[in-house]
Amino acid sequence: MKSNYLVCYDIADERRLARVYKYLKEKGVHIQYSVFHCQLTWQELKQLKLDLNDIINESEDDIRIYPLPQDIKVFVLGCGDRVPDGVMIFLR
Repeated sequence: MKSNYLVCYDIADERRLARVYKYLKEKGVHIQYSVFHCQLTWQELKQLKLDLNDIINESEDDIRIYPLPQDIKVFVLGCGDRVPDGVMIFLR
């Protein structure tokens, strides 16, 4: 069963940043600068963490993975236009 995750990152080096972005682009929806929404199984999440850990420098970079509820509702203010499948969106 797949679950929703918000993956946020702050990468100090441009080359590592590009690698993290390219990797996550294959795994989820690019929501905002340095933020992705991913729908992953438990095994896919474990692999994602291993793969990202191989890319980053732990002393300089920061990646946060937040689990999200299944029936997620998102409130969008402004010009956001990227919405993951299965997410209900409420516009102002």
